[in-house]
Amino acid sequence: MTALISRLQSLVLLRPGEGRALLCAAAYFFFLLLSLYLLRPVREAMGIARGADWLPWLMTTTLVVMLVVNPIYAALVSRLPRKRFIPWVAHFFAANLLVFAALFHTLPGHGGSLLGYAFYVWLSVFNLFVVSVFWSLMADVFSEDQGKRLFGMISMGGTLGAVVGAAVTEVASSGSWGFKVSVAGLMLLAVLGLELAVFFMLRLAAHFGLSAGEAQQAREPGPDFKAGVLAIAGSRYLQLICAYMLLFTVASTFLYLMQGDIVARSFASPAERTAAFAKLDFWTNVLTLTVQLLLTSRLLRGIGVSGVLLVLPLLTTVGFGALALWPSFLALALVQVLRRGIHYAVDRPAREILYIPLGPEERYKSKAFIDTFVFRGGDFLGVWAPTVFGALLVPVSLAALGCAGAWVAVAGWLGRLVNRRHREHADAAALPFHHKETLT
Repeated sequence: MTALISRLQSLVLLRPGEGRALLCAAAYFFFLLLSLYLLRPVREAMGIARGADWLPWLMTTTLVVMLVVNPIYAALVSRLPRKRFIPWVAHFFAANLLVFAALFHTLPGHGGSLLGYAFYVWLSVFNLFVVSVFWSLMADVFSEDQGKRLFGMISMGGTLGAVVGAAVTEVASSGSWGFKVSVAGLMLLAVLGLELAVFFMLRLAAHFGLSAGEAQQAREPGPDFKAGVLAIAGSRYLQLICAYMLLFTVASTFLYLMQGDIVARSFASPAERTAAFAKLDFWTNVLTLTVQLLLTSRLLRGIGVSGVLLVLPLLTTVGFGALALWPSFLALALVQVLRRGIHYAVDRPAREILYIPLGPEERYKSKAFIDTFVFRGGDFLGVWAPTVFGALLVPVSLAALGCAGAWVAVAGWLGRLVNRRHREHADAAALPFHHKETLT
């Protein structure tokens, strides 16, 4: 038994006293992504219900909604402590899901394509906000060294939730159980998952004493709802994170549009398309899980955050070239599974570590703005870029490769800044967490 525990600690790079926090954080992420991946394949099928040509308009609508929602969220964060506003965000989206479930169940034709498009936009907002808030809390309560060792394992909890969610949706949509679960039924399961995520979030908050003492109060976001945007305007570090996120999203959207077109041509019925999307999600998360278990922590500690930030841009460049030569569903599946698997397993944890040395305004306000509005801004640019480049007679494949090249350059620049900041704050990292300086 002792040998087994020793082996587990070696695999996880766990230190004494960290087990409870790791398990609570991983369970929180498990149920959060379980909820999301129960619904994600449904969203993808609804988005191309009338063809992939509608995707640019749906993403434009999502960007407008993000522009409205962000100030409301920032105001909420400015007025409530972390232990209250984080559960409130989950409860709000759970209540929305109950409304959608009732509408899909009772309206003729399940509400038609209009309700489907409304759900597409809503889920596009939901998935970014709840995941951004989750990682804001992780960057808040864990140190940078813990982030390098534990964020991969915490992410693995989310990956397991995503695997279960995608598998349930695939089986439920294909009728492999001998019956099909309705869209409304999947939504109710997602509500249950969200409430369980809140339960483990509160356990994690209690473990770290989020509501106790003056030191904790100093780590609460301040009352100025504009502080997050102002921090970005005054920080080269945050501006480079914005550029990295924007180029990541533009490149991802190019691939997403290719995916919608290829799947629409390859599968005829909505059920087949939902099952195909769920299959992509399932294998993506199987790969992610494997990499998180065996490689993520060691890569982050071995080549560092700066090295990891270069991996996904380089892989994306290769993927664009492959799809330009071989635009089939099999090629799409290989590129998307590899790219998304590396993103979730390696790139996302590295990107979240970037926020650990920052203050509460940057972690909870700037980060939310970057993860939602900047992210969807990249979607907006990505979905309309093919139209613009087509009018200019520039091949979309060439534009995609140019985007990937710019992303590689920004990743290298950001990595150099990370290394320089790490050296500057080496002494501060040895101090108690609440004495960390804010990078500006």
